[in-house]
Amino acid sequence: MVLDTQLFYFLNNLAGQSPFFDWVIVFFASHLTYLLIVLFFVFIFFSHYPKREKLQILLITAISTVVARFGITEFIRIFYHRPRPFIDLSVSQLLTSNEWSFPSGHATFFFTLSTAVYLYNKRLGIWFFVATILITVSRVIAGIHYPSDIIGGAVIGIVVAYAVFYLARRFSTANESENSIPTC
Repeated sequence: MVLDTQLFYFLNNLAGQSPFFDWVIVFFASHLTYLLIVLFFVFIFFSHYPKREKLQILLITAISTVVARFGITEFIRIFYHRPRPFIDLSVSQLLTSNEWSFPSGHATFFFTLSTAVYLYNKRLGIWFFVATILITVSRVIAGIHYPSDIIGGAVIGIVVAYAVFYLARRFSTANESENSIPTC
């Protein structure tokens, strides 16, 4: 936990140095999230995939984000109550939140989303990961998360997205092979 706090202070000390930089951090931490969600729907709507696969991408992403963010993250928060850094430490606070800090709900949600996009479109998925890293690191700089909150959310999001994707592919393959067996 000492390394976690040291890394938190290293990043959080960037806040409060410049009004413009603080504005950028708040934009990344709070508003880039909406842009990323809009870009996801633009990706779904304008992608070259057939309608059936677009629906599959949408469903896998929706199921993954709901399970990761509103299932696993909230389940952990029932049993583990980690206060936000601005509660326990002297910080440069640019944002506030009333929820528990670990794991980061934003990190969970956006790493899940980025992983789902990456599994279908590597190039776009990398850009989603870059945006997600900007969002989550900005939340540490803004004083509302520890780095370990972000890492915990990232692990949950990535693992759940891969698991749902794998299970959906396995179920889809099983159905296809079952339907292709000739009957006598």
